[in-house]
Amino acid sequence: MTEPTPPRRSGLRGFGHDGPSPWTDLDRPPLDAAVLRRDLVLPGGLWTALDVVTDTGSTNSDLAARAKEGAPEGTVLIAEEQTAGRGRLDRQWTAPARSGLFLSVLLRPTGVPVERYGWLPILTGVAAASVLARVGEVETGLKWPNDLLVTVDGVERKVGGILTELADGAVVVGLGVNVSLRDSELPVPAATSLALAGAAVTDRQTLLRALLRELAELYGTWVTAAGDPHASGLLPAYTARCTTLGRPVLVQLPGDRELHGEAVAVDGDGRLVVRTPDGERHSVAAGDVVHVRPEPS
Repeated sequence: MTEPTPPRRSGLRGFGHDGPSPWTDLDRPPLDAAVLRRDLVLPGGLWTALDVVTDTGSTNSDLAARAKEGAPEGTVLIAEEQTAGRGRLDRQWTAPARSGLFLSVLLRPTGVPVERYGWLPILTGVAAASVLARVGEVETGLKWPNDLLVTVDGVERKVGGILTELADGAVVVGLGVNVSLRDSELPVPAATSLALAGAAVTDRQTLLRALLRELAELYGTWVTAAGDPHASGLLPAYTARCTTLGRPVLVQLPGDRELHGEAVAVDGDGRLVVRTPDGERHSVAAGDVVHVRPEPS
């Protein structure tokens, strides 16, 4: 009996003769775009197009360009690897190929006032945290304004982040989640992955399908309520998972300014409300903040 012939190059980085053998990288299989489309791009549903690319600089940048060309609401772009992924304030986001979920979605919230678009990263965070807890069985918190946190060895660590951008009246929502990164692959000590957190499910196809379904459901409810965070139930859902609330924080603002106090609420505009030692309440918007760090109580 002859030995099986190795598969031909699939065009995916990491498979074929120019990368690790597919026989030794089975824990990071490629996503199946055809199956994802079959399951998610449905008549009358939010998701209208879905593409998976081998690699790109930034899915947010690519989808913003498509938005300017008139791409419809519900366009989804997923990358197996991002070489210039961005977080808030253009911070870099890097991870090995097929080690996480790196995606952007294009939304056009008809009937929602523009001033409520700032709730979209919060909505996305609630959807992602709910799925990671329900499907991955890893309790996931939300650090205001846009980080996904899990606890590993008693320490809160970042497992994902969200970035939203306006593009010709549309909103591009980017999400990155570390799924299978090993200790040696983490970009910073404060990061982690679902695998390192002991997630029950690390299959990216399963997680992605659940995430996009959850996001579509929450988004539909929010749009029906004209983006109202109270009527849609988004505000209470977020505050229930927000790990920033009830803690002493240091808020770093532009110009080397700082605000010390307790994070006591998220207001109706999605701003963090900080009560300083003198009893005054200060509301800070995500776009005006450099960092929010916990302080010892």
